[in-house]
Amino acid sequence: MSSALSPSAWLRGSRRPSWLSDPKVLRTEVLGGLVVALALIPEAISFSIIAGVDPAVGLFASFTMAVTIALVGGRPAMISAATGAVALVIAPLNREHGFGYLVAAVILAGVFQIVLGALGVAKLMRFVPRSVMVGFVNSLAVLIFMAQVPEMTDVPWPVYPLIAAGLAMMVFFPKLTTVVPAPLVSIVILTVITVAAGIAVPTVGDKGDLPSSLPVPGLPDVPFTLDTLTTVAPFAFAMALVGLMESLMTAKLVDDITDTRSSKTRESVGQGVANIVTGFFGGMGGCAMIGQTMINVRVSGARTRLSTFLAGAFLMVLCIVFGPVVSDIPMAALVAVMVMVSVATFDWHSIAPRTLRRMPLGETVVMLVTVVCVVATHNLAIGVVVGSITAMVVFARRVAQLAEVTAVTDPDGATVVYRVTGELFFASSNELVGQFSYGTDPDRVVIDLSAAHIWDASSVAALDAVGTKYAQRGKTVEIVGLNEPSARMHKTLSGELAGS
Repeated sequence: MSSALSPSAWLRGSRRPSWLSDPKVLRTEVLGGLVVALALIPEAISFSIIAGVDPAVGLFASFTMAVTIALVGGRPAMISAATGAVALVIAPLNREHGFGYLVAAVILAGVFQIVLGALGVAKLMRFVPRSVMVGFVNSLAVLIFMAQVPEMTDVPWPVYPLIAAGLAMMVFFPKLTTVVPAPLVSIVILTVITVAAGIAVPTVGDKGDLPSSLPVPGLPDVPFTLDTLTTVAPFAFAMALVGLMESLMTAKLVDDITDTRSSKTRESVGQGVANIVTGFFGGMGGCAMIGQTMINVRVSGARTRLSTFLAGAFLMVLCIVFGPVVSDIPMAALVAVMVMVSVATFDWHSIAPRTLRRMPLGETVVMLVTVVCVVATHNLAIGVVVGSITAMVVFARRVAQLAEVTAVTDPDGATVVYRVTGELFFASSNELVGQFSYGTDPDRVVIDLSAAHIWDASSVAALDAVGTKYAQRGKTVEIVGLNEPSARMHKTLSGELAGS
């Protein structure tokens, strides 16, 4: 009998999407995608302005990124679209060389991301400490809120009661029902009020013209020469790194929120594929969007790829079919949604007095450094890198303090035994040489490393230096108790590090 499943049997199997069999899940995914699409429009237009391109370029990028990553990405329900971080990276290239070079950079960045994903760059995520992750989340919440401040300054006074009303609806409406996402209800009601009452407030249409047709694929308008490659490559590589870092951090955050795991390698490659597709459709490229992802996952409760796909599809439908209606949406409604997202995203427990009293000072410092760097640079990738480096320094300093040396002299006075405990690496071994009494010790010295571990060449060089100092005084040194990895490293490097 053949083991192959018929199409109907396959649909009945475990691989069948949950939204096909559960109407409640389908409704959640559809409405979540719609809310995200509405929130994407002003963001994409704003990022287009940052990059110095037409608003349609950012909207096309958001469409192609979302639809493509929904099919090839590794983290279901995560939203990828045009982002501010990518816009900041490629804006100088567009300004200095033109739009064709920007598109070429987006395509090349996608190639770089596929290569980096295949090489296992996603595995580096294991080196991001929890304190950096908390700082990443908190700084993200701060940036989301800060991005709304321009929409709340130098605006007509009705904007403020509209924002307050939107926030109130999102807080209290879920107490009545969760069938329809509160952000969607807030957006619809505030739009109806402003249009019906003729209230003059900034709208989505004020951000720029919406596209009236679908994007058309094509090649970038650049000469295909080595000179073009050398011009584009640095920007493309920077974009690839920033995009991957933000996407992988966002994927990890969604993993934690949903208590599920995702393939970071597939996500890395998927981001590359999505950027290549976006480039060929004339988009500005992008990566995972934390704010919109939080709307989709935390606020709307979406969990599958359908919401991501529909976010991109609805975006184009809203722009092309319902452009005039979407243009009338007051920015106050979207500002209220994003403020609520920033409040929900911030880890308030991390700054509670009780938590700060119990948390080691180094962990709090790492979190604060991450937040300050991100807020100061408006670049999440820089904050994560600086925070991770700070965490490594704090960890090395803490572990180095655990290395101790104690001496015991035999009763006959002919031998002294030094017992070394702790981890020996560059930070702790630098102090090792000064822990011995070279001039007053007896002729035979035993260094017991049974409670220690040698991690690097610096430690071997330190032990060699100790042996050399004793040898200069005519004394012998014996090292005992090495575990297998330490013994192997010591045997390989001892005597080969002259001048260290």
